[in-house]
Amino acid sequence: MKKVILSFSGGLDTSFCVLHLQQEGYDVVTVTVDTGGFTDQDEKDIAAQAKLLKVKEHYFVDGKKELYDSLISYIIKGNILRGGVYPLAAGTERIIIAEKLVEIAEKENSLFVAHGSTGAGNDQIRFDVSLKVLNPSLTVLAPIRDLGIKREDEIEILEKNNIPVSKIVKSYSLNKGLLGTTAGGKETTGSWETPPDDIFPEVTPIAKTPDAADNFVINFKNGLPVGLNGETMKSIALMKKLEELGGKHGVGTSIHLGNTILGIKGRISFAAPAITILIKAHKELEKLVLTKLQSFWKDILTEAYGNLLHEGHYFDPIMQDIEALIDNSQKNVTGDVKVKLFKGNIIIEGYKSPYSLMNPEVATYGEENMLWDGNDAKSFAKIYGLQSILAANAKRIGDTYEKNNTK
Repeated sequence: MKKVILSFSGGLDTSFCVLHLQQEGYDVVTVTVDTGGFTDQDEKDIAAQAKLLKVKEHYFVDGKKELYDSLISYIIKGNILRGGVYPLAAGTERIIIAEKLVEIAEKENSLFVAHGSTGAGNDQIRFDVSLKVLNPSLTVLAPIRDLGIKREDEIEILEKNNIPVSKIVKSYSLNKGLLGTTAGGKETTGSWETPPDDIFPEVTPIAKTPDAADNFVINFKNGLPVGLNGETMKSIALMKKLEELGGKHGVGTSIHLGNTILGIKGRISFAAPAITILIKAHKELEKLVLTKLQSFWKDILTEAYGNLLHEGHYFDPIMQDIEALIDNSQKNVTGDVKVKLFKGNIIIEGYKSPYSLMNPEVATYGEENMLWDGNDAKSFAKIYGLQSILAANAKRIGDTYEKNNTK
């Protein structure tokens, strides 16, 4: 019998995929990759679901470190928010999941891998492209996409086979990881309705947040967070702590509307307290230590990097080229950032760095400075505006000429 390696969340779509692939004559091996969204109980529940579905074998793989080191670190260093709001919460995980699927397919000597993506979203492209880059000899199966089946029909088939389906997955497709939680379905299929607050229980609604702020300092080294309030913390533990603090104060939730890879408009609701706090703090620290030109060109290239990552081009060589620039730009992004969380707001109250370009030993600002005097400034202003002055004079002369020579 043929063997297929299936990316498995234990939810509606991937549970249906198991049944369908078994009916098609495959031995199904399920793989759940923990990208930061599973509790110990979740792991047990998913394993129980796999057992109930009578899969050949079930793997639970920890992918958090690879996700942070390979992808989240560049999202932080690049201040990457698609559309200015969305921190690529779900798409980046697909890269790590694809890598683990290929590893297990090779271990199990399987020629087939499968995922539960639909034919409408971005994930199908991310999976298909990544899997083919990593191992071109594998055949990729996507039952939900290929059948064009509706969620109601999946639910009916699963219930007929005595496979339980939780109430929330009947209406929403949820994905939780280190970068946050995304929710699609019902209200997000259109552009007007707002999803209810209880989709994201980890984030307190603004009306119920504390009346007292939380204040803390994030410590950065070479562009990445390394501690809180001077206490060194490992990256994943630090993100979990910030998720807790941010969720308590209702920060990091929003709705993203953008263009999908396939060319239509897509809308998704998300909660991402930790990465939202980190990006805002990191960006302010960069303002202190990077030059104007560094910031300008880095922003342009990191926006391109984020778009390429989101749209499934992670393995294109250009990504490593941009990563080299990002890494080089972060050599001096070391220091501390004071953060206040209050009623859904992230307030950056201060920052300091040994590489600060506001260091009094580098320059003094205000009425006194040691880099130039009044005469220097007067001469600079005269030269600085020269092109604008020339353009204005040329327009006046040209307009007069046109007026005098119009018959």
